[in-house]
Amino acid sequence: MSLKTTGTTRAGTAFGDDVRVPGSVANLGGGFDTLGVAVELYLRARILDVRDDGAGQLRVSSSRPPVSGDNAVERAFRIAARRTGRAAPSVTVEVESEIPMAAGLGSSAAATVAGLRVFERATGPLDDGTLLAAAVESEGHADNAAPALFGGLVSVVDTDDGGARALRWSWPAELRIVVGTPAEGLTTARARAALPAAVPRADAIFNLQRVLALVHALQHREYAHVREAVRDRLHQPARAVLVPALNEALTVEDPDVIGAFLSGAGPSVAMLARAETADRVAGLMRTLYERGGVSATVRVLRVHEETGDRRPASQERGTMKETVATASGRTA
Repeated sequence: MSLKTTGTTRAGTAFGDDVRVPGSVANLGGGFDTLGVAVELYLRARILDVRDDGAGQLRVSSSRPPVSGDNAVERAFRIAARRTGRAAPSVTVEVESEIPMAAGLGSSAAATVAGLRVFERATGPLDDGTLLAAAVESEGHADNAAPALFGGLVSVVDTDDGGARALRWSWPAELRIVVGTPAEGLTTARARAALPAAVPRADAIFNLQRVLALVHALQHREYAHVREAVRDRLHQPARAVLVPALNEALTVEDPDVIGAFLSGAGPSVAMLARAETADRVAGLMRTLYERGGVSATVRVLRVHEETGDRRPASQERGTMKETVATASGRTA
């Protein structure tokens, strides 16, 4: 496709450039609103036109699948322009996503991060803190936005000043995430509405113990402890009635299933498996849906370890890198 601009094209911005952002699996069982991991399921935004008019607007000319209402890509671009004060050009993009919507796989967070990455392409790089702050303001879901920005396994912390911090952890290269996604979606709002207003102290302690055990097990590859470490009492029991095959997946007794949990708010369900047994585990998951008469897509996903388009996340086992942001918003 041959395109021309009105005015001067920003240096370093090329037509046909693709911005690629990963989807994500959040919570990982007991890490409710705390943990997320980026997966190799992508949203791509292609830059079609850049006009150096200083208007600072992004327009999505086409989106596959179509998106109704406020477009998260456009909204994030506007927020980045306002937060940075940069004189941004007007940019036109087309968006194509393989991340299913309303599926608990971070489609909204990926669209938000795509808007921020396009802004970077048009105006220059932003530091990690600025990116996370803009993403949380736009998306409100730090545990999905952080892995979409930085890749790999990330935990998030809300701060007293309304900000957020992202802590990056290593993910074992030999593990795959097997994800089953029912054809019928589930909105985050509906999944949130199913949650109780308060939880017993014993349940809070139960989850704190297990989320710490999970991070430790993944850092040290102690897979025998993962099944127990992904158990949850805060959100999965309340959402099980909304999610086909969740209870069945949580109770599967098979040596190749390292652990099972709800993906984000659902309705996707995830299982962890080693690379060499992931296809067999995918078959087990398909059987669960078939027995329940549920139409679903099962995928074997690697973890996306690159941080957006720019640099690799820390690969050193047992270490973390902290990213600080100041932005209001709630986590997913």
